[in-house]
Amino acid sequence: MKLPRRKFLHLAAGAAALPTMPLAIAQIKAGKLRALAVTSAMRSPALPDLPTIGDFLPGYEATLLNGLGAPRDVPAEIIDQLNKETNATLADPGMKARLADLGSEPLAMTPADFGELLANEAEKWAKVIRTANIKPE
Repeated sequence: MKLPRRKFLHLAAGAAALPTMPLAIAQIKAGKLRALAVTSAMRSPALPDLPTIGDFLPGYEATLLNGLGAPRDVPAEIIDQLNKETNATLADPGMKARLADLGSEPLAMTPADFGELLANEAEKWAKVIRTANIKPE
């Protein structure tokens, strides 16, 4: 996977950035990009020697979330089937290995658990926005 041209040029010019692990891991492993830390709460198994930002700034955590969503009126049986198939795919050894190569750590969960995770993330970032007094431009 290649970095988008604008981000890559920005990084190549020596600027600091927070690219996502799947976008940056190949460049990090090839020595083309110097990683200082990961933004997750725990060290990444893909780059175990890399510290977390939380090691220097306690409490810091920012992770990339991916998931599937559907309109509210989709029948529960379809949601349950999609969830079952998605979790089976995430449990597949080949898929796990590919995601690990990209520095991703999949979390198989129920739709309710994912909804709770999203709600918690929304509240966490809303608090950051309120505390920093961030206003829309």
